Amino acid sequence: MTNPDIITVSALSVRYGSLQAVRDVTTSFAATGMTGIFGHNGSGKSTFLKSLIGGGGKIEGTVTFDGRPILPGAVHDNVRLGISIVPQSRNVFPSLTVRECLEAAGLKYGHGAFEQVYELLPILADRGAQRAGSLSGGEQQLLAVGMALMTQPKAMLLDEPTAGLSPVAADKVIATLTTINKRFGTTILLVEQNVLSALKVVDRAIVFRSGTIVFDGSASTLQDPKDLWAAF
Repeated sequence: MTNPDIITVSALSVRYGSLQAVRDVTTSFAATGMTGIFGHNGSGKSTFLKSLIGGGGKIEGTVTFDGRPILPGAVHDNVRLGISIVPQSRNVFPSLTVRECLEAAGLKYGHGAFEQVYELLPILADRGAQRAGSLSGGEQQLLAVGMALMTQPKAMLLDEPTAGLSPVAADKVIATLTTINKRFGTTILLVEQNVLSALKVVDRAIVFRSGTIVFDGSASTLQDPKDLWAAF
């Protein structure tokens, strides 16, 4: 049985001044799915991701999450519906300790998620008293994921979570996201430049080109490099 859609997008366009970044996109994402969103730089994939929580440029069209409308420009209200976003900047508080970062992320949601975060990411428990800014890039990204989990989201949106990481750290981040998806049933949308690694774990692949979706299908379809590069 197919899971119901948790995110629906209808006639979505996003503009930054005279630049049309996303063009009339209509699609949907099933609950508990794991989707990779790919495309060259400037293709519109990151703008699309931000628009799903009402961020970015001028938004036209509609987005709903779990049956409720996503309001353009109201990111703080939209995330309370059960969405978390992990931006490429990692979004940790460098002057706070790891524990304090997690506490801050869970402030409005209670601290009931500490146990599952520490179970999934024991390194965060081990580094609880360490300043977030002193962690390695990979550890900061895992902390950002842990902070997102503190909100107990129904869906996680991640923008280039492996950017700038070593291969080992990147693999750890991807493996962690896979575990979150399978263990908690969290819907995951993953914008990623490391296409080959992401295709191994996502169920569905979407490819953007010039602000529109040019491929949308099973990730296994793109396992053949010839088919992959043809989609781009």
